[in-house]
Amino acid sequence: MSTDAPDAPAPADAPVDAPAAAGPDGAAYTSDQIRHLQGIEGIRLRPAMYIGGTDAVGLHHLVYELVDNVIDEFSNQHASACRVKINADGSVTVSDDGRGIPVAETEALGGRSALEVVFTELHAGGKFDRTSGYTTGTGGLHGIGITAVNACAEWLEAEVRRDGHHWTMEFKKGQLTQPLKKLGTATETGTTVTFKPDATIFGDTDVSYETLHRRLRDAAFLNAGLKTAIEDERTDQSDEFHYEDGLTEFVQYLNRTETPLFPQVIRCAGEITVGEESEGTEQLIGVDVAFQYHSGFAEQIRCYGNGIYNSEGGFHLSGFKTALTRTLNAYGKRTNAFKDIVPAGDDFREGLAGVVTVRLPDPKFLAQNKVKLLNNEAEGAVNSVVGEQLAKYLEEHPDIAKVILQKAMKAAEAREAAKKAREMVRRKGALTTGGLPEKLRDCRSRELESTELYLVEGDSAGGSADTGRDSEHQAILPLRGKILNVEKAQLVKVLDNNEISNIFKAVGVPPQAGDEDVRKRRYGRIVLMCDADIDGSHIRTLILTFLFRHLRELVRSGAIYIAQPPLYRVTKKGSKAPPRYVLTHEEMQTELAELGRDGTTLVVKKDGFEYEEDALARLSGLLSKLEEPLETLERRGVDFRLMVREQLIDIDEQGRGGRLPRFRVTLGPDEHWLSDKAALDAFLEEHQPPATDAPPNGDGEPADDEDDAPTFAVTDLHEIRAINETLVELKGLGVDPRDLISAGLVNGEVVQPFEVRHKSGEDGLESLRDLLPRLRELGERGLSVVRFKGLGEMDSEELWTTTMDPETRTLMQVTMADASGADEIFRILMGDAVEPRREFIEKHALEARDLDV
Repeated sequence: MSTDAPDAPAPADAPVDAPAAAGPDGAAYTSDQIRHLQGIEGIRLRPAMYIGGTDAVGLHHLVYELVDNVIDEFSNQHASACRVKINADGSVTVSDDGRGIPVAETEALGGRSALEVVFTELHAGGKFDRTSGYTTGTGGLHGIGITAVNACAEWLEAEVRRDGHHWTMEFKKGQLTQPLKKLGTATETGTTVTFKPDATIFGDTDVSYETLHRRLRDAAFLNAGLKTAIEDERTDQSDEFHYEDGLTEFVQYLNRTETPLFPQVIRCAGEITVGEESEGTEQLIGVDVAFQYHSGFAEQIRCYGNGIYNSEGGFHLSGFKTALTRTLNAYGKRTNAFKDIVPAGDDFREGLAGVVTVRLPDPKFLAQNKVKLLNNEAEGAVNSVVGEQLAKYLEEHPDIAKVILQKAMKAAEAREAAKKAREMVRRKGALTTGGLPEKLRDCRSRELESTELYLVEGDSAGGSADTGRDSEHQAILPLRGKILNVEKAQLVKVLDNNEISNIFKAVGVPPQAGDEDVRKRRYGRIVLMCDADIDGSHIRTLILTFLFRHLRELVRSGAIYIAQPPLYRVTKKGSKAPPRYVLTHEEMQTELAELGRDGTTLVVKKDGFEYEEDALARLSGLLSKLEEPLETLERRGVDFRLMVREQLIDIDEQGRGGRLPRFRVTLGPDEHWLSDKAALDAFLEEHQPPATDAPPNGDGEPADDEDDAPTFAVTDLHEIRAINETLVELKGLGVDPRDLISAGLVNGEVVQPFEVRHKSGEDGLESLRDLLPRLRELGERGLSVVRFKGLGEMDSEELWTTTMDPETRTLMQVTMADASGADEIFRILMGDAVEPRREFIEKHALEARDLDV
């Protein structure tokens, strides 16, 4: 139909929008404003709905979705291993040895490949139908997860090995860019997905090795026999996990920072049938619970539904708590173990480390990120299995039962003592200062939404903060020295500590405050403000440990913040203009380059072409994009200069431009460079040595058993993708890849093909990679740049301007993104066990920067 044809008249009875009334902003609201977003578009517009957020939680959830798919394959006996690799360019590869996602085109899928459909369409997958081989409870429910990964990726590559062939497909921001392509033959099966998180969706795309490390370790614990591995090309860290007695070893691992009260791990496992067979609601629920007590005070119970961590628990957790309290209470009363006081549920769980897992055929979770299990039938199943088997265990092990009950009795006595101590604190405070600490510099407002309490390290910094603050909305509580390490103390001792008692009274909530208590707090935000040195970091960790252990609901509600003082103060020499403040090193580098461009021109000597103003800004921006991937490439030991001179491909007819090959194959002493997967696959078909029983190397290729066999390794240089994309953009500015490397010497003199002309003169450049450092040097001329170390270097006005003024400051919110990870770190760093802390420090020593020693 011609787009110029007049509109056909509407039928007489067709509904027609009445003249639209304009809204307050003058905009009309008609049918034309109604949009129907397709799957990928909807996810990209509202990603938090599908992955839990666009912060670190959502970022890592992308990897979890892929890992959970592998676990589903393992649970149904179709896979044995899961490998995760954080690539040098920040992309992530998840691979398995399962059946491989189907790739065939069928009429039921509109003639499209099944591989394309599962990555691009919502509610597409193989877990809706039991005939697909998924008979055991799985984590995948809705056919959304893998589509969400694709939608939130800057790019994604899917590789499948099945039916004797190797297949590949590529996507960009959820859209298909390379249709299904057969690369060659394959003797093994499995799926490999590589993706790079989209920086336009996530504020920070830096995937955490530690976060994924914990996830894969837990997966190996929960799925006895599963082999998991993680590798990080950025830091050369790697780990592998494999446990034959999963849950028992899991609990022993959780207790490694504590002293167990008895050597055995109590294990309760079984299957329970719930529902009515006659009504067709009968379900078989698998329950597996393991726990052990230690001499400490903290409770740590991990809950999993179908292998997926439920950070907020759910019905399986309530079933375990009910069974534990009921069974221990009944045993204690029957054996006359309780004298003056009967322990409560919290007392029976003091010093308990445990893991609760259930497998259900039709799990229901809270939200797509599955933080809570909602199947109420899980409560009865866990209650029944744990209640019956724990009662039997206590009868068979009366010595262990006695130790558990004695632990609970001491906890009950401490609870009563703490209750009296709290009452004493309240009475004493009411008689002297109205319940508020004497050092508190309170604010006048009582509005929760606008008030803030600053916990400030030291009286001197507290004085500066008091002088510079907004006294209407900001309160100051100076903390003297280092507060008590609450990880090693019972509540009675915690309440006796003066600094901690002051925090409780100032915030206005009791220890172990619940949601209702938190809503009644005196200040909307609690802001930690400590120095940027070693002592400041230690004090901040002590305060965070206290908040996490005793005021966790404050953290969960998002009320805790960390002040972010600037790293740099910048003043212009000889000027009376006020100083500027720069928060990070990266921002400082960007600003210096911008200042250096002012009044500067880049000249290409051979033809006199000049880059200035906008053209120079665009060129320096592209060179800035190249800095990180080029540094990554060179950290691998790849010489960028040699690559450009010897390996450029796709050069145009004039011999200009070109791209770099992505794959490096080492075969004995020789290196081979391949441009893409098709070229790599063809090369491997011809040259790859026969498979052996040796384990795979870091790149997934077989390692040779024979000492005299040639070395064979494949390296996927993921950062080449970003480099090549930038080279294409640079070509549009007339820049050739050879312009990025030094031209060397001619007649014994250094060749300088480029010249930077600036206000003070002119300088030659050996290559365009020298442009950014030179611009930054020019930008720093005439400036005084001071790098701060602590709050003590600022007066009250400066502290207000940089760190406390809501218009100019930066605050970092403390969240419960990874509660189990935070719990583990606090136990390691703040607990009594020396060996785990030593291992942690040794492992992370090389990550330390800017130490004030």
